[in-house]
Amino acid sequence: MTDLESTPKEGTREIVLDVRTQDMEINMGPQHPSTHGVLRVVITADGEIITSARPYVGYIHRCAEKIAECVTYDQFVPYTDRYDYLAAMNNNLGYCLAVEKAAELEVPPRATWIRMICAELNRIGSHLIAFGTYGLDLGAFTPFLYGFREREWMMSLFEKICGARLTYSFMFPGGLANDAPEGWFDEVLRFCDVFDRKWREYDALLTRNKIFIERTRDVGVIPAEMAKAYGLTGPCLRGSGVRFDLRESAPYLFYDRVSFDVPVGQGEMGTVGDCWDRYFVRMAEMLQSTRIIRQCVELCLAETTPGEVMAKKPKTLKIPPTEVYVGVENPRGELGHYLVTDGKDKAFRLKIRGPSFCNLSIIPAILPGTMIADAVAIIGSIDIVLGEVDR
Repeated sequence: MTDLESTPKEGTREIVLDVRTQDMEINMGPQHPSTHGVLRVVITADGEIITSARPYVGYIHRCAEKIAECVTYDQFVPYTDRYDYLAAMNNNLGYCLAVEKAAELEVPPRATWIRMICAELNRIGSHLIAFGTYGLDLGAFTPFLYGFREREWMMSLFEKICGARLTYSFMFPGGLANDAPEGWFDEVLRFCDVFDRKWREYDALLTRNKIFIERTRDVGVIPAEMAKAYGLTGPCLRGSGVRFDLRESAPYLFYDRVSFDVPVGQGEMGTVGDCWDRYFVRMAEMLQSTRIIRQCVELCLAETTPGEVMAKKPKTLKIPPTEVYVGVENPRGELGHYLVTDGKDKAFRLKIRGPSFCNLSIIPAILPGTMIADAVAIIGSIDIVLGEVDR
């Protein structure tokens, strides 16, 4: 085109459009299969690249901490089941330890060993859900079915000892609601033997799957210093290479009497602290749980007398004025109870530290700069339970 042809003809005018682009706002949730509960994440994206992410919580807030001020110490136990409903035994345990520390209750050794067995069984069951649902998040349906196969057996063991399969209310301040039934320990050992063999199927099915590795390695990397700065705990912290496990760092129950390893992320498939590392820490922890359970069963049968599972305590427990904090290593990290008493039969104040709530706080920091499809992989690798986030 010549200069003459490019010049506007007489009687016409040239218009220059000021074109501007704007990031698209996308709502993930609150009802979305990849959010693992009633979570809303507002994402802004420039094309396929996330520029910001903000989680909105509180959709199932139930005022658990306020309820603790209105019911007796024993009556609050069923409410603890509902924090992280995939780890109800661990929740029972954390609350009971706080009350027992404040009341200076001495729990019978048999109850302590059974508590450890139940806590580790529930850790396996929780991680099986994490394994199965993470596969679903990334398009693999079969792992979900495999995981539920062994989880069903775990829930059957809980049903035999306490009559419930999901929310147990089995541990109470001072001990347990009842002793283990006849043959229960033998079945627990059989479960551990079978589970160790089935774990190899999980490893072959998903962990070493090429597509799964491509979707998770070098994605959602959380450096160790960032993990500590945001208060991450559990597999989210250990996945970043930080060896911190309350069972080892600040032993409670009889964890100082059993041997186990603390798996940490090592960047085996990519960068230390990526989605694959967080996933594999959970997988490795399940094998350590069966190792702990075997030791607990052996020592419980060798050292304790059947039937002694509850401390001597008054029918209505009243605790003199004091304040205590107890943290336990739940499947998703440190579950803490800060209890303040005033001499009455119920808590003056109870503050709960939910690990899922703290772990979720890192979402706005690690999602920007990633692809929209990777957001599903990153949120799934954090493994949150919204009952614990909202409480």
